[in-house]
Amino acid sequence: MRRTFLLPVVALLAAAACNDTMEPETAELQLEPAFASEKASEKASDMRTYEVTITNLTGGQPFTPPAAATHRRAIDAYEVGRPASFGVKEIAENGNLDPFVMALQGSKDVSDAVVAVAGDPPPLFPGASVTFEIEAGDGAQFFSFVSMLICTNDGFTGLDAVKLPNQVGSAASFDAYAYDAGTELNTEDFADIVPPCPVLTGVPSSDPGTGMSNPALAENGVISMHPGITGDDDLIAGLHGWSGPVARVTIERLD
Repeated sequence: MRRTFLLPVVALLAAAACNDTMEPETAELQLEPAFASEKASEKASDMRTYEVTITNLTGGQPFTPPAAATHRRAIDAYEVGRPASFGVKEIAENGNLDPFVMALQGSKDVSDAVVAVAGDPPPLFPGASVTFEIEAGDGAQFFSFVSMLICTNDGFTGLDAVKLPNQVGSAASFDAYAYDAGTELNTEDFADIVPPCPVLTGVPSSDPGTGMSNPALAENGVISMHPGITGDDDLIAGLHGWSGPVARVTIERLD
């Protein structure tokens, strides 16, 4: 079964910006109205269910809702050293999950796809976790996710094709690091970053921000480890920056 939840993420994040606090919270998955289509090759008896918890380890960098999938090894959500796909670019620059999720939906190698919404509105705040269930059918032995680092030009975090636990009751944990999509210059200017960033992190700004890519800032690079926040413009290194992994992911097989 492939369950895909398409969300107007930038609009939801903008609604969240009406709150000027960043209170950590732990939220169960909230399922938005969605469609579900069951592949003929995957019977109910073939499905395995996993519980996934993603925790934001940063001190001040909120994430968009993680877009996650179970899949066969043929899928690469992203690859360090190679150009970002359009779907990853849209998440990393604009917080737009739809192209990435629709690409998952269209792949025969993807078993299940979920957008995990934490909170209402949905940003995954520093210190907060989101827990959700995801299924995996025959041959789908891998898990991936991608989530935007909201207060960056084109930063994201994720996991690419980590192995799902085999046995019922077994669990695996992974650290997720910050990546630069290589698609937009790191100006660190609120004018070039999605609009919710300043209010979500409590930094006053008159810049309207943007949820669209600016061709003048196109970098035409490849995915790499994110260099971090320099604090040379509007972003504040001590608030928006990080050290080490930015997220921790635990996956447990339920049945």
